[in-house]
Amino acid sequence: MRTEDVLAAIATGLWSWDNASGIVSLDAEAARLLGLPTAPVRLTEAQVRARFHPVDWNEIDGVVNLAVAEGTLAESRLRIMDEHGRVIRTVRSRSKPLVEGNDYRLVGTLQEVADPQPGASGPHTPITGDWRRSREAFLLDAGRALAEARSTAEVLRVAASLSMPGFSPDGLAVFGMAGEWLTVIGHHGHGDGDEGPFTSMTLDTDYPAAEVVRTGRAIYLPTPAEYARRYPMTWPLAQRFGRRSWAFVPLVVAGRTMGAWMAAFKHPVAFTPDERSVLTTVARMLAQALARAGVAESERELSLGLQRAMMPVLGPGIPGVQVAARYVPTGGGLQVGGDWYDMIRLPGGSGAGRIALVIGDVQGHDVRAAGLMGQLRIALRAYASEGHRPDAVLSRASRFLAGINDGADDERPSGGARFATCLYLEVDLETGTVDIARAGHPDPAVRMTDGTVLLRPTAGGLPLGIDPDSDYPTTRLSLQPGETLMICTDGLLETGGHDLDTGWDRIRRLLEADDGEDLEALADRLVEAVHGPGSHHTTGPLADRREDDIAVLLLSRQAGGRGAALREAPRRTMMTVAQAEPERIAAAREQMRQLLHDWSDEDQVDSAVLMVSEMVTNVLVHTDGDALLVAEVACREGARRLRVEVADASDELPHKRHPGEMASSGRGLLLMEMLAHAWGVDPRGEGKAIWFELAEPASGDGCCV
Repeated sequence: MRTEDVLAAIATGLWSWDNASGIVSLDAEAARLLGLPTAPVRLTEAQVRARFHPVDWNEIDGVVNLAVAEGTLAESRLRIMDEHGRVIRTVRSRSKPLVEGNDYRLVGTLQEVADPQPGASGPHTPITGDWRRSREAFLLDAGRALAEARSTAEVLRVAASLSMPGFSPDGLAVFGMAGEWLTVIGHHGHGDGDEGPFTSMTLDTDYPAAEVVRTGRAIYLPTPAEYARRYPMTWPLAQRFGRRSWAFVPLVVAGRTMGAWMAAFKHPVAFTPDERSVLTTVARMLAQALARAGVAESERELSLGLQRAMMPVLGPGIPGVQVAARYVPTGGGLQVGGDWYDMIRLPGGSGAGRIALVIGDVQGHDVRAAGLMGQLRIALRAYASEGHRPDAVLSRASRFLAGINDGADDERPSGGARFATCLYLEVDLETGTVDIARAGHPDPAVRMTDGTVLLRPTAGGLPLGIDPDSDYPTTRLSLQPGETLMICTDGLLETGGHDLDTGWDRIRRLLEADDGEDLEALADRLVEAVHGPGSHHTTGPLADRREDDIAVLLLSRQAGGRGAALREAPRRTMMTVAQAEPERIAAAREQMRQLLHDWSDEDQVDSAVLMVSEMVTNVLVHTDGDALLVAEVACREGARRLRVEVADASDELPHKRHPGEMASSGRGLLLMEMLAHAWGVDPRGEGKAIWFELAEPASGDGCCV
């Protein structure tokens, strides 16, 4: 008697499913059980799917995939539907996958079974809707938590907190491969040192995790007896933990077994197909998370190495000054970009000597930007060490970058020409004189001894690398003892959705609130105010908000124990407005407003701004030279007084006129006569200076004592 006849006699049908072609072959009894005519038939996968309940089809798909991965039997209950969607019977399917290369063929049986009675349960009872929903919710939560983990430690912490629906393990261990050795990289439910000999073993050890890594197949041990039978050598070591069931599941990424995951239970677990499916799915997500964490940690290590190699060490303290710097890479990808800073000891000079401060930003946030940054930093250091002035240093650096751009490959995704912004400062440590050359970079800021913060407008040229023949004019300012100079990249200003103006207002408030004593603490506060505390696993307002690389460099001239006296020193600013730069009149007005930020009388502030605008404009209109603006706020007889001078090289003195109603000029001196408390014109050896003074009302909040 043939096997088919024997199976038909016991109402058992034969079927096979070729995964490559998608064809399902049924014998006569299997066709009858599926509600088809009682005759052998070959159907497509879609035709067979139409005979099963949709929920059951989804379940058997997962069970089959699990059986293929583990090389075990695939067993499940399936409800058969007729053409009208009614359930006509329930069958039990048992099949064995035959793997052929990347494809497989299932060969199995179908047998009708009685519908389960309410309250009945067993190892092959179909899962209920509540259990299914609980499982799906658990897997969603586990997947989300593992996807958010940024490090191996975070992944292991999430794995230890997993609570599976209906069969939560109380002991977990993750094994990783290191050559021919298997080591425990994390565990839960064991005391430190309890894992003993399992912490490190060779792959040929008679231990379930080692066999899982060797074969790539999961091992389920539902009873202690099964563990002792299959692994008699290591069972005495595992017995002392008091567990009743164990699951060892491979951690596979891209077809490569990278380790094993053990889940141990203090209660018996039958490891039904549904439970094995949950464990396998968790192991797959855990392996992906560990792989991502490993890549991220390698990138972070590479980033830190690049940062250490490319960012300078400020070195031992420089007499008379304090220096602090911070570099924070952008939040995504390889955490090294195009921002940089540098401090260079310059040759020659007298007294305390000279240093150069450099800060810049190469276009982009990729490896190419980091490479160009390294080249440009070395070139700038070389030009500075040769003794060139700031304008010459930037001119040579621009030609250097333009030469690199000429050989750039525009067809490559990361190729093409790149430009860089840069701010180069040459500081005389003895006198506090600072010569500045700027290439498209944000201006420096100075915090004065009384807490006033001024953004110092400087002349500048195009970013480096755009025009090899670009000029970079030099601006000079004086840094007084107790004052702090800040230079930064645009990431410090614009991160968090700000533009340059609103970002500068945010930074100004931090600088004004600082006491000027601890430069390192100030650098930390500046960075934290922009992107929040360093956190990689928080949501909400303290989450990482870095959108651009951040570099900031602070320089302060030490007060030499005269802090209180310096806080009462005059508040002074100076700037030049050239004939070729009439747009800097707006910068002069802004300088005046910043200087008088705490002046009690707003009308006087407006008056001062108006008079400064008139005085500077008159120089540009009526002379051929530049205008030099000097403004000072000083305490005199218990009250503050503002004095502003605008000097030029012309010997021609201004004279008061009486313009008509329609006249467009001639009102400057009349305005000063009406608005200033005192004003005048002082002839000088070469040229003249026109000045005015304003006295703050005695009730002013900023009145000195």
